[in-house]
Amino acid sequence: MWKKILEEIKKYDRVIIHRHTSPDGDALGSQIGLKHILKDNFPEKEVYTVGDGAKRYSFMDGSVMDEIPDEAYRGALAVILDCGAGSLISDDRYKLAEKTVRMDHHIFCEKIADIEWVDTSYESCCGQVTEFAVQNGLRLSVESATALYTGMVTDSGRFRYDSTNANTFRLASKLMEQKVDTGDIYSKLYADDFENVRLRAQFILKIKFTDKKVAYIYTTKEELASYNADTFTISRGMVGTMSDLKGVDIWVNFTETEQGVLVEIRSSKYTVQPIAVKYGGGGHAKACGACVKDKETAMLLLEDLNQLL
Repeated sequence: MWKKILEEIKKYDRVIIHRHTSPDGDALGSQIGLKHILKDNFPEKEVYTVGDGAKRYSFMDGSVMDEIPDEAYRGALAVILDCGAGSLISDDRYKLAEKTVRMDHHIFCEKIADIEWVDTSYESCCGQVTEFAVQNGLRLSVESATALYTGMVTDSGRFRYDSTNANTFRLASKLMEQKVDTGDIYSKLYADDFENVRLRAQFILKIKFTDKKVAYIYTTKEELASYNADTFTISRGMVGTMSDLKGVDIWVNFTETEQGVLVEIRSSKYTVQPIAVKYGGGGHAKACGACVKDKETAMLLLEDLNQLL
């Protein structure tokens, strides 16, 4: 499939790279990494990255997105990375492109591009993009390797999650050949200020448990407004406060917003993705999410997780 994607890329003078909204390190790393790969190997091409702001990952070089007019999509190729559903793609102008390609490692939910490479065996989309480059004999630079390694680290939980395998380390090794400064990456990824440490402490005190020991946190709209933090930090960022609790195999973070209740589900042992899909969401087998209409629906989802145990 990587050769077919490369053949498609070669046909177009302009390539516009998309990823999911509210990007994590993998979404940005794959997007920035692919942009560098294409510019390094095909300097004559116009390559753009688009989408919403990087926020937590704004330290990554290349995280500031390009601003392009609608006309740029005319006769262009749009590449969609790290996104399992069309509704989650940041900047829906990808529909204006002449052709679309997707590379994604989430469980397949729907077809959203003309050419698709969806493969859950990769721990990250950055791993897929690295494979794409390696298998096609494309040159990796320090810039592309640094972005891809950063995303690989974040989506594998520093190589702790069980999605990590021999292939992960093979591809990470290829990236490390470019003298990636891992010390700099880790210091920017995990250095924290006191306000964020205090925020996590507040969320630790909010943890509750079902009778089967599903850990959960529920944040109301009023509580959300009282925190000096954005919604992404509260929803995606705080689910990890429950990740290393002894005896807890499933944990979930609920965050009320004007659009509904955001749900982030994680598990160390069980496949929870079907429950996310039941409530209109999706993602990985053990790390997924959804957005439900109200607290009552959120509690039904919680009970489904409870019954799973």
